[in-house]
Amino acid sequence: MTLERRCRPAAKSFGTRETMTNQTAAQRISVIGLGAMGAALAKALLAGGHEVTVWNRTSARAEPLVADGAKVAANSAEAMAAGDLVILCVLDDAAVREHLEPAAAHVRGKVVVNLTTTTPEQARSLGRWAETEQVALIDGGIMAVPEMIGGPAAFVLYSGATAGFERFRPVLESFGRAEFVGEDLGAAAMYDVSILGGMYAMFAAFRQGGAMVRSTGGSAARLAELMGPFLQAMAAMLEGYAPGIDNPADYVQPQSDEFTAAAIDLIDKSAAESGNPTELYAVLRGGLTGL
Repeated sequence: MTLERRCRPAAKSFGTRETMTNQTAAQRISVIGLGAMGAALAKALLAGGHEVTVWNRTSARAEPLVADGAKVAANSAEAMAAGDLVILCVLDDAAVREHLEPAAAHVRGKVVVNLTTTTPEQARSLGRWAETEQVALIDGGIMAVPEMIGGPAAFVLYSGATAGFERFRPVLESFGRAEFVGEDLGAAAMYDVSILGGMYAMFAAFRQGGAMVRSTGGSAARLAELMGPFLQAMAAMLEGYAPGIDNPADYVQPQSDEFTAAAIDLIDKSAAESGNPTELYAVLRGGLTGL
């Protein structure tokens, strides 16, 4: 959900292979990168009964996974050679290329899933390399923190090689719900950052609102109690707004721009009256109404 999802300690327990229901045939899978998220992904694969080979620059991070049955490769190229499905979860696009490009011979003809946080254009650029090297590339965006992996609330966005995704869909569902969003390799990253944008806008508005209610003797804790259920209910309206974005010429939004602008102006004025002026609502006004 942010780069923090790469480095937060993974705390979720996945159980053992014996206690898990393995709904897919065991696969040979390589995981490159064992930060908190990479380790959580590898652990979920092991819990599913798969043959998992791992590699990380800091070798000590592989030790807990070895206890669960993982094999440790001497280097990233050796790890990639061991798997039919290769998963990368490293720091950034530069790290992906550092490991993947020199190992082209080891991934040619295979499916590679890049779960590293990158921009849409970085995903497309890597895709151009993959096409040249005859690699079936899938880009992914993880909508979870490490401790959510394998649980009912986690889902992962995927785009790119459709056939490769369908082939390994049951494996990818070990991490959470697998959502394929298109063949454009940049699609998963674009959906990812768009969802995160909504999350951060919500957090920013809550921080501002917390400061505002405190001016009347209220508390952010009480605001959270009231705001949470209301926002959950309002989230159901997103589907109603979608047609107006997809087909703006043929659709009238559920709420007029004039009403929205007036409401935001009122909030902005109230913020100033509380002694907590902000540029936030002017930005939201432009984003929501285009005015």
